[in-house]
Amino acid sequence: MQPLRGTKDILSDEILIWQHIYSKALKILTLSNYHEIRTPILESTTLFTRSIGNGTDIVNKEMYSFRDQGLREITLRPEGTASIARAFISNKLGQENRIQRLWYCGPMFRYERPQNGRQRQFHQLGIECIGSFNPMADAEVIRIAYSILKALKCPDYQLEINSIGNTLERNNYKKALVEYLYKYKDDLDTDSLKRLQINPLRILDSKNQKTQEILCNAPLLASFLQKPSKKHFYNVCDYLACSNIGYTINQKLVRGLDYYNYTAFEIKTRSLGSQDTICGGGRYDSLIQQLGGQETPSVGWAIGLERLVLLVKNIIALKENQPSIYLATQGTLAQKKIWTIISILEKNLISFELDLNGNTFQKQLKKASKSGAKVCLLLGEDEVHNNIITIKWLKDGAQEQLKYNNLSTLINKLKS
Repeated sequence: MQPLRGTKDILSDEILIWQHIYSKALKILTLSNYHEIRTPILESTTLFTRSIGNGTDIVNKEMYSFRDQGLREITLRPEGTASIARAFISNKLGQENRIQRLWYCGPMFRYERPQNGRQRQFHQLGIECIGSFNPMADAEVIRIAYSILKALKCPDYQLEINSIGNTLERNNYKKALVEYLYKYKDDLDTDSLKRLQINPLRILDSKNQKTQEILCNAPLLASFLQKPSKKHFYNVCDYLACSNIGYTINQKLVRGLDYYNYTAFEIKTRSLGSQDTICGGGRYDSLIQQLGGQETPSVGWAIGLERLVLLVKNIIALKENQPSIYLATQGTLAQKKIWTIISILEKNLISFELDLNGNTFQKQLKKASKSGAKVCLLLGEDEVHNNIITIKWLKDGAQEQLKYNNLSTLINKLKS
C-alpha cells in the first residue's frame, strides 16, 4: 500500500523541523499577543463558494467536496481564512468589542498537480488580525511574517506588495482590462482566455510569456485607485520602511481569492524554483459581512509549511531526541520492579528507553549503545534480590553498582 498521490508521510526525522518551526512561530506570535485557534477540517461547501469566489480555480477545479450521509454538501477546507471568519461569526467574537488577533496551523486540501513543495494535502501557518482598518495592522502582520522567517534563518526572501483597491475600483479596472485584452484574445493562452470572462484579474499573474508580453501595455490597477486607497497603501509602505522591511511594488500582484481588497502581498524566495511564494496574504474587509456577520475589517496571511521546511531543512541542524538511560531487564521480578524506577525517572524528567525484546543482557547492551543513551541500567533477578542496580556507562564502558535507594546519585549525575 502506498499513500495517495499528493500526500506524504512525515517521519520522525523531518518532524523535528516541523516542531522547530512551530516552537519559533509560537514564541513570536505569543510576544505579539496572537492566540491560537483550531477550526474543523470539514466545513460546509457554501462557506468557500461564498468567500473564495465561484470564478476562482480553487472553487472550480481544486476543492475536495462530497455529500455526506445527511445529504449535506461538505468540503475539506482548501484554505484557513474562510474558516476563521466563520468561527468569528458563529462564536460571536465580535461582541467582545476588541481586536481579535488569531493564528492557526493545520492541514488544507486542494486537488492540484503535485510538485516539490506543493501537495494535495498541505499545511499552513496563518494569522488573522480582525477588527481594525488601520494600516498599522497590515504592517503588523507583515512584520510578524518577517520575524518568523528571520528566526528560522530563511535565506533569500523578499516582499512584493500591491494595492488592489476596493470593489468599485477593481470593477472599473476589470472593465478596462477586459476591453484591452479582448483585442488580443486570439493570442492569449487557453487559461487566460477562460479567465477573460470569469476572473480577468488572474490573467495578470499568468506564467505564459506571450500573455505577459501582451500585458506590458495593459492599463494599471493603480490608475483606478481613489485617494483613500492610495493613502492606505502609502501608510502601509511607510510603516514597513519604519520597520526596516524592504519591499517591491508589484502592480500585477492580485492574489487568487475574491475576498481580498486594498493591501495584497507575497513573500517570495529564489531558492525553490517555480514554487517561489512562501507567504501570501492581504486585507479582507468585507468577508465577514459577506458571510453573514457585521462589517469587520481584517488582514492576515498564510505560510505554506511544506515550502518552508524545504527552505530551512539544510540550514538548521537538529538531532533526534535520544534517551539518557537505556533500561535493560531480565526475569519476571525485574520486569515488575522496573516500573517503579520508570516512575522515578519520569518524576525527575530523565528520558529513557525501555527494552521490550527480553534478550540477553549482552544483546540489550548492544541496542543500548545504538540508542545514543549515556548509560544502561541493568536490572536482573540478582539485582532485585540484593536491592541494587547495575549501571554501565556506555561511552567508556565503566560499570558500577548502586543501592536502589541511591538511584538519586545517578539522576544527579545525568542532570549535571
